[in-house]
Amino acid sequence: MSSTRIAWLTPDDPPGAFPPVDRALVEPDGLLAAGGDLSVERLVEAYTRGIFPWFDSGQPILWWSPDPRCVLKPANYHLSRRFRRTLAKSAATVTFNRAFGAVMDACAAPRDGQPGTWITADMHRAYRALHAAGWAHSIEVWDGERLAGGLYGLAIGRMFFAESMFSALSGGSKIALAALCRILDTEGFPLIDCQVASSHLMRIGAELMPRRIFIDTLTRTVAGRDRFNGWPGDALAAASLA
Repeated sequence: MSSTRIAWLTPDDPPGAFPPVDRALVEPDGLLAAGGDLSVERLVEAYTRGIFPWFDSGQPILWWSPDPRCVLKPANYHLSRRFRRTLAKSAATVTFNRAFGAVMDACAAPRDGQPGTWITADMHRAYRALHAAGWAHSIEVWDGERLAGGLYGLAIGRMFFAESMFSALSGGSKIALAALCRILDTEGFPLIDCQVASSHLMRIGAELMPRRIFIDTLTRTVAGRDRFNGWPGDALAAASLA
């Protein structure tokens, strides 16, 4: 069931004051609510219900739950043979949660063909707070001392919610995602929530999943709302991911 109107939240509303996701609009796909705030409590509640914030500067906070949902099964991440050969010779290293702020800054930087960024100052503050609380995580790829690529997102229970990634050098984001998929597959994460499809995501193995199936999977995997602490403490050699 979809509606023709969205719910408006206030900062005083409880963190869980979201309507059911089946009330999200069909056009624009998945728009469910507006307003509220970006507190740690509300954000964690939103993600556990299959809802995420996405809005431009000057807009109210907008909350989304699209149908279908773009997801990536960690074991299905596809690296081309050519890139694997390049990766096998790489001297890059991968770390975890060592430069969360720098990864967010790089993800928010202007990109060719994009007039702005949805990673506003408010989003910066909110996700750094999530990181400090143990919910948000970063994967960093280093070329010597230079940050060459990375990504960040949330881990709740056994679901990873990917938010954004970047490459400062060719292949940087691919390496970060390869490292993430390797760890999540080992730890029994069935899916990475990629939220909205793109041609790039589909080429690397992502798929579209009906929202009802995604929500069923999500409900099982976030039960208990555990924080994930399974990140390697030492740097990984990128070549080991080939």
